[in-house]
Amino acid sequence: MVQKFMVVGAGQMGSGIAQVAAQAGLQVVLNDIKEEFVQRGLGVITKNLTRDVQKGRKTQDEMDAILSRIQPSTSLEDAKDVDFVVEAAVENMEIKTKIFQQLDEIAPAHAILASNTSSLPITEVAAVTKRPEQVIGMHFMNPVPVMQLIEVIRGLATSDETYKIVADLSEKMGKTAVEVNDFPGFVSNRILLPMINEAIYCVYEGVATPESVDEVMKLGMNHPMGPLTLADFIGLDTCLSIMEILHEGLGDSKYRPCPLLRKYVKAGWLGRKSGRGFYNYQQ
Repeated sequence: MVQKFMVVGAGQMGSGIAQVAAQAGLQVVLNDIKEEFVQRGLGVITKNLTRDVQKGRKTQDEMDAILSRIQPSTSLEDAKDVDFVVEAAVENMEIKTKIFQQLDEIAPAHAILASNTSSLPITEVAAVTKRPEQVIGMHFMNPVPVMQLIEVIRGLATSDETYKIVADLSEKMGKTAVEVNDFPGFVSNRILLPMINEAIYCVYEGVATPESVDEVMKLGMNHPMGPLTLADFIGLDTCLSIMEILHEGLGDSKYRPCPLLRKYVKAGWLGRKSGRGFYNYQQ
């Protein structure tokens, strides 16, 4: 029975995961390496909940109760009495494996260790622990409080029991768990990123402007957001790193990142977060 839930990484994804866990009635520990990062994450959660109260989706009492269930943390030692940990740190194998090694030492023997990675192999993460059968991928979608899906990735050693606990927990958080095996990019990014990359090729080859590409996909394919607007939203550096993982992991030239994507990343044009990507956000 999962009662105490820890999130490692209080960024955009981590704070969203902490919010949905606290809304589901769990005791939540929100951890990051610096107090200011944790406070920033708590600020985002407070802002989201305040909006819910203003729109009449929640009462002030409900909001206060949710926030009271979230405990800030800057030490991984706080994993010593948790039932479940979701790691939502940066998409870097070295950093993730280091966190998993530490959590494996600190967390109780029954605790499940999950990663919110969007593309890195769960089997490889699990291999650095002494509990690979209790290691699993839980890929939440952004923004977490709104999006319905959790892509649940089974590593080579992940047990059926671990999968069941995660599926039940996903439901408790109001999400739908979809089971996926451990391949580069899983399902979501294996399909989404080549589409984005192809859209970038259309701009690179002069087929159409970013605006035209996005209009075609919105009006013709009923996508809520065009692929280039979405790429800017995700971050072009993140798009590039996922394309590289697909290219390296699957070895097929169809996953080769578009040279224009590389050029923009080298120029520091990373999309919305840097003020400039396929569109200009500086106004």
